[in-house]
Amino acid sequence: MSQHTTARRVVATIGATVVVVALAGCSTPTPAADTPGVTEDTVTIGAHAPLTGPAAAGYSSISAAASAYFDYINDNGGIHGRSIDYIVKDDAYNPANTQTVVRELVQQDEVFAIVNGLGTPTHTAVLEYLNQNEVPDLFVASGSTTWNQPEEFPFTFGFNADYLVEGGALAQYAADEYPDATVCLLGQDDDFGDEMIEGVELALGANGLAHIERYSVSNQDLAAQVGALQAAGCEINILATINGFTAVALGTAAAMGWFPQWFSSSSGADYPTLIGYLGEDAGPQLMQGFTGVNYLPAAQGDDDWTALFQEVNAEYNDGAAFDGNTVYGMSVAYLFAEALEAAGENPTRESLLAAVSSGDLVGNGILPLAFGPDSHAAYLGVGITTVDQGVQDYIGVSYAIDGGSVVAVNPDPVSLVGKGVPGS
Repeated sequence: MSQHTTARRVVATIGATVVVVALAGCSTPTPAADTPGVTEDTVTIGAHAPLTGPAAAGYSSISAAASAYFDYINDNGGIHGRSIDYIVKDDAYNPANTQTVVRELVQQDEVFAIVNGLGTPTHTAVLEYLNQNEVPDLFVASGSTTWNQPEEFPFTFGFNADYLVEGGALAQYAADEYPDATVCLLGQDDDFGDEMIEGVELALGANGLAHIERYSVSNQDLAAQVGALQAAGCEINILATINGFTAVALGTAAAMGWFPQWFSSSSGADYPTLIGYLGEDAGPQLMQGFTGVNYLPAAQGDDDWTALFQEVNAEYNDGAAFDGNTVYGMSVAYLFAEALEAAGENPTRESLLAAVSSGDLVGNGILPLAFGPDSHAAYLGVGITTVDQGVQDYIGVSYAIDGGSVVAVNPDPVSLVGKGVPGS
């Protein structure tokens, strides 16, 4: 009986936690030649991303940055002597396209794993397919809590801090710093918005939001929603928006002569990206005091990780702009390389999953990774960032969710070791 047949039966009968333990205990790994996507010299992985379409302007640079970091790793010896080949296919942020390109990656390209597939609605469309086919589905680029269901989806792991965490952190910061402010929310009419609201209510209570407005990503006119927030007397607006809609909200409010405080999820809070939408003239003024959350090195920070990523970006990323998306993509690439190194000299899909579930991965965040046998979530806490005079950086305040409550925590950033190439 093959390992894969055994794994399927165990998944069906006892659940993901036991699968991880069983696989981790296997003493004889399957030879690399028998593992999809693994040869003596290469490991081939894949991703779906919006390289075109409505989300491309905010997110297409993520996969390019990840590819650049893999090139850097490859030029420095690879992982266990193997180079990493990252195949990225365009789904234009359309779930139907996602289904097509992911099937191509699995069935035609025979990838070892899917890494950092982007988007909640898009990745949801392939979630069951990847788990049914036992393809490692690592570090999904979305804050949905869907990815953290080890028993139902044992092959899927998230990367972003989830929207509950982000909503709770932003709301708790608002309550701590502006206890008398009228807090409202503008969000997408999907799981993104739903879970941000749920997180906010962990901090503020069920009636803590004075007003809520929702919108569809198919309509880029937010005049009605922003007007309703203004009419409701909102002083702090928490945004469950991607970057493009964050910019639309700020620009629409400014056109109305209304300048409230804006608090945003990390999905829509990247300063350089927003300036690209808002313009170099008006953007910096509109963004002054803008509050966001993050869990990775700050793109405008002065830490060792950011310095390394800037060097890699300059040499391997065709002179692309350096922003939060760059840091995000390279951070994902580093984490996958760390997992691949931990999977052993002859990596299998089983040993890769065991490495991620071990709880031993470190990553490069400001708080510890939360992966373990019972957790497929990466980050359960975030730090607060603000924009001051064109610089977006941490202010030293961080929050996490513990037992259903939002609590203050101390950041503990992971230090860069060596050249940022695991195992070197």
